[in-house]
Amino acid sequence: MNLAFKVLFLAHAPDAEPGKHKCKVETSMYSLHVRVVRNQAQAVEVSRNLVKEEGIHSILLCPGFRHADVAEIAKEVGKDVGVFVARGDGPSSRATKEIMTREGYFSEKAKD
Repeated sequence: MNLAFKVLFLAHAPDAEPGKHKCKVETSMYSLHVRVVRNQAQAVEVSRNLVKEEGIHSILLCPGFRHADVAEIAKEVGKDVGVFVARGDGPSSRATKEIMTREGYFSEKAKD
């Protein structure tokens, strides 16, 4: 019987393939699943599947998830799974946005 606390971390990338862009880190008491998704539809699908298949207890979302996105994921996975968002302060958010803009995250090509 595996009693580890199981967490899913989801991040966005315009070129993500969740089946390919993933990893899992485990200790005897902690299991961290990481997936990179392209859009909200993939985020919902990955969340729902990993809660069902892996017994995820908590989902941590990157700051790119909007409030409506968080609410949709929370509804999909049910009340027994915690859903959280990683947020930074103003200077951190500006620095991150500059880098993401430079890398094309917000270009028309990246939009789905």
